[in-house]
Formats: sequence, C-alpha cells, structure tokens
Amino acid sequence: MNNWDDIRFFLAVARNGNVTGAAKALGVNHSTVSRRIQALEEKNGVRLFERVASGYEMNTAGADIYEIALELEMKNQQLFRQLFGQDSRLQGEINLTMPHDIFDYCLNNQLAEFGQLHPDILLNLFVAKGIKNLAAREADVAIRLTPVPPDYLIGKKVATLQHGIYASTQFDPANYDVNKHLPIVVWSGEDRVPDWAKQHFPNARIAMRVDDLYTMYAAVKAGLGVAKMPCYLPDTLNASSSECFNQPLVKRMNIDIAPSSWGVWMLSHADLRYTARVRCCREFLTEQLLLQKNLFEGCESIYF
Repeated sequence: MNNWDDIRFFLAVARNGNVTGAAKALGVNHSTVSRRIQALEEKNGVRLFERVASGYEMNTAGADIYEIALELEMKNQQLFRQLFGQDSRLQGEINLTMPHDIFDYCLNNQLAEFGQLHPDILLNLFVAKGIKNLAAREADVAIRLTPVPPDYLIGKKVATLQHGIYASTQFDPANYDVNKHLPIVVWSGEDRVPDWAKQHFPNARIAMRVDDLYTMYAAVKAGLGVAKMPCYLPDTLNASSSECFNQPLVKRMNIDIAPSSWGVWMLSHADLRYTARVRCCREFLTEQLLLQKNLFEGCESIYF
C-alpha cells in the first residue's frame, strides 16, 4: 500500500524536474529521493519518470496521476490544518514569517517580550526572501507587505505603507542644479529611470541597483545616490542614529508622494483562527505593529 510519503516524493520530483531540487524542497539528501522514487515505481510496476539529461521528466503514467496527487496533497494539508485549528494549548511551535527588515528593525525586542510572556511557545522564524505557503503550513502567522492578501487568509491591515525620497545629509536640496546629473539608487530589474525620479529630477541617472532595502539605505547614507524607500526603515534607523550621534544620517526630501496601495498585513490561514497559540501570537504582533503605525505611514520622518 502506498503512503503519503510516496506521494510527497513523487510531487517534489514532478515539480522540480530533478532529484537535487526535490531533495532541497524535502529537506533530505539526494540519494533518499532517488531511492524512494525507484521503490515507488518498483512497488507499483510502472515507471512514472523518464530519466533525461536535465533530470526527471514525467511520462504518461506520471502525468495521469499528477492531478490526483495534487488533490491528495491539498486534502492532507487541510486535514492537518483542521487538527491544528482545534489546538487550545498555549504551548508548542509556531511558524512565523516576515521580511527580515521588519524583524531586524521593528519587532526583535517585541518578539523577545513575547518569548518571556509565553515560554512554552517556540517560534520558528523565517525571514529569507520568498513567500511562505500558509495553506501548506510553511507558516502559521505571516507579516506581509502586500496590496491585497489571498482570500483564504484572515487578518488585518495594520498600516498603509508610505514611501519617501531620501538622500544623504551631505546632499543639499537647496543647491541642487537641475542641469546636472543626479545619481539615484534603484531596485534590481529597473532598467530605466523610474517615474518618481523623472518627475522630480529631470537629469537623474541610475548609479546603483540593489536587491535589499537595508542595502539601499546604506547606499544612500554613503552618498551613492538618492532613493525612494518605504519610510519605516530609514526613519527607524534615523531615530537610533540620532540617539547616538545627535543627528540623522539620511533625511527625507520635502516631496509629496501619494500613499502606496501596499499595506502592512498581519495574516494567518482561516483554518487556524481558533488555534490558541496562533491567535495569541497574531494578536500580540498586531498590537505591536499598531504602536508603530505612524512609522509605517511616514509620520516620523526627519526632513531637510
């Protein structure tokens, strides 16, 4: 008789197209995946994959069961969410995900407080890039920066995200010469000068591309260019630098930018609304984020 693990290994190889990717997704070694797929095929007397130069390619037999396997995966996830959803204990593990800069600069001390209040709850924190799948319980609680979350998630929009245009304190907006090129720092993948720069700086040129918000802040602080950033990170760092050095390291330019369509959301799966420790964590973090609403909405900026 086949068990769920058989289906799990089959789907991982089907999705990744090779054993290496499947092993990484499953958190096992390469040989385990090869052995399990071979055993599954031998047990049922049918080949599900053709071994090709690029890895594993589903054949007709594999394709015939793929949709059924997806349904089984969905039902399996639903079953365990339903069980977890009835857990009334304030103990056990919670998978928590958020952008790393939200943890690093807005919630690290608060999570330490949560740990002191609830020592029997273990937090598994995921801050790497990429979105965790709450339906698959890759995360139980998520803080996301998003315009609109998926319908199957429940939660609260804590704040609207406000952006500002920031420059190093070495920059003097009053003496900016519009006829000279102004270096700007933009996101990876931005091949052209973005609209905000065209609107306010006719001779803007891209000086650097980055793939991380703190890196963008550091580039601006070093004088590499002007950048448009969500206010919460530079304003948080300004507050801490002002305490140490009595002056901010970057300042927000007095340029109006419409509020973003994105918000700061506290989310969890609808099936976990009554799970005691998930609800406790979600309510605690919502309260902590609301205390910083002005920060996310750009009300604490230091201007030139």
